[in-house]
Amino acid sequence: MSSVEDLLRCSLTELTERFVTQSRAVPTGLLEALDADPRQGAKALARRIRGLKGKNRAEGQRLRHLLRFENELWEQGHTHIAGVDEAGRGPLAGPVVAAAAILPRGWKLEGLDDSKKIADEARRDELAEAIKREAVAWAVGQADAEEIDRINIRRASLLAMHRAVQGLGIQPDYVLLDAFTIPECTLPQRGIIKGDSLSLSIAAASVLAKTARDRMMRELDVQYPGYGLAEHKGYPTAEHVQSIREKGVLPIHRRSFGPVREALGLSVTVQVAGPIQGDLFSENG
Repeated sequence: MSSVEDLLRCSLTELTERFVTQSRAVPTGLLEALDADPRQGAKALARRIRGLKGKNRAEGQRLRHLLRFENELWEQGHTHIAGVDEAGRGPLAGPVVAAAAILPRGWKLEGLDDSKKIADEARRDELAEAIKREAVAWAVGQADAEEIDRINIRRASLLAMHRAVQGLGIQPDYVLLDAFTIPECTLPQRGIIKGDSLSLSIAAASVLAKTARDRMMRELDVQYPGYGLAEHKGYPTAEHVQSIREKGVLPIHRRSFGPVREALGLSVTVQVAGPIQGDLFSENG
């Protein structure tokens, strides 16, 4: 590593590239030397590096906190812990998609969080690719619109999650899920309320499920142009509901959901943009 004296001979642009852009380790004494430098830019760079170090510490603490459920299970002797989550309960069109992910022990990924908190689609895709590269195993399962209409959205979501677990190729020792447990799954499992914000494995699954479903909806947009599926991903936006009324109902539309039934001229018992079956997400549903 270069000495502090050598580094101070570099331009501020070079130092910024090395310690901010590339996030290299900051040698002892550099920040103090920058503080003492008469250039205002040097003092500003010292503040910037300190802010970045604080941010990195906070991110490390956040990720360690997200592994508390996994750490407890690893310490109990469980090796393969699968996080499971789904995406697409609320849309009027397309499948509900679930994913399962088994992460290496102690693995962390900067920025990984509940997919709903990651607004940038490109960033979600980057995280999904990193998860796929590093995971011990991962898989995606789905239930299509016909299945959703036949067995209701809650049961279809559980079916998609079960399919994701079955697709892993490695049998998990334990399964962590967001809120629910899977009745048909005989493996030890635990549903964690807001699990996608509390467990790194579930967060990884939420990103995989969201990105997989978004990709499917972009492909369906090519197959069924004019409905805006690539933009709203099948959710009940005003534009989507209007396109259903004007263009008609597609095979991928969920006929048990209110706006779709209304467009088909069928009775709608609950005037909401969702299933007419009532509260399908209660544990007794």
